[in-house]
Formats: sequence, C-alpha cells, structure tokens
Amino acid sequence: MDAHESVKMEHRENERSLYVLFKWSVIIKGVISLAEVVTGLVLLAIPEDLIIRVVQGTGTWLLGYADNPLIIRILGELTRFGSGAALFVALYLLARGLIKCLLVWGLLRSKLWAYPVSLIVLGAFIVYQAYQIAIAHSIFVIGITLFDLVVVYSIAREWRIAKRRLSPRAP
Repeated sequence: MDAHESVKMEHRENERSLYVLFKWSVIIKGVISLAEVVTGLVLLAIPEDLIIRVVQGTGTWLLGYADNPLIIRILGELTRFGSGAALFVALYLLARGLIKCLLVWGLLRSKLWAYPVSLIVLGAFIVYQAYQIAIAHSIFVIGITLFDLVVVYSIAREWRIAKRRLSPRAP
C-alpha cells in the first residue's frame, strides 16, 4: 500500500469515527428531547400548587445537607421556583423537546435541511443557555450547554460529509 492509499484509509477511518460521535450525540439528544416532552406533559397535568409544594418540600429536606456546595446551588435554584414557573417550565420543555425530536428525526434520516436548521436552533438554545448561565450560574445549564456544543460540532462535521455524500453529482 502506498502513502496515498494510507492517507485515504486514515481519512475514511476518521470520517467513520466522526459519524459514530455524530450518531450517538444525536441519539442521546433525541432521548433527552423525549424526556423533555414527557416532563412537559407531566408538568401540565399536575396542579401548579402541588408542584410548588413538592419543590419547597424538597428544599426543606435538602437543608439538612446545606454544607454541600452542590446542595447549596440546588437550594438556590429551588427558591426561585414560584407561581407561574411550573407553566413556563412545562411549555418550555414541551416546545424545546418537540422541536428537537423533529430535528433528531431529520438528522437520523440524513435530511439535508435538518443539518442547518439544527445548527441554528441549537445555536439559539446555546445563546439562551449562556444568558441563563450568566444570570443564574446553573451547573445543570452549564452541563447541557457543553453537551450541546459537542452536538453542534458533530452536526457541523457530519453536514459537510453528508453534503458531499448526498448531493447530486454534476455530469
């Protein structure tokens, strides 16, 4: 095997590894999106006053562990959960989850429209999440944002490959 064939094999192996990253990150994003839809529906079905009581009860229970920095962070986020928050969270999760489920479906079916739309939508979510990080310093949102950045990277890489693979060849 000559050097040119070796480079081509290495390139194909690199593309295969990137595709595995793309596929698994999109599948995980799809599972998370389904969980968001289910959570949004459940939150819509439960009376808001019950949700607030459960959240406040959880906060009271966690006070016994207030020396833990993670618990302090969670308690801070629970104290901001009040009237109207449950409906907002339910609708936000439902809309976010449904949009991402549609995009995941398009990506896994190699629909070329899904790549740029996914990058735009995830980019918008990342901007909003950056705003949330700036005002609330949520560890949870930081984790989601880091994962979203990996997904955006893998979608952008796969889109370049998919355009070459799926676009009609000129005669």
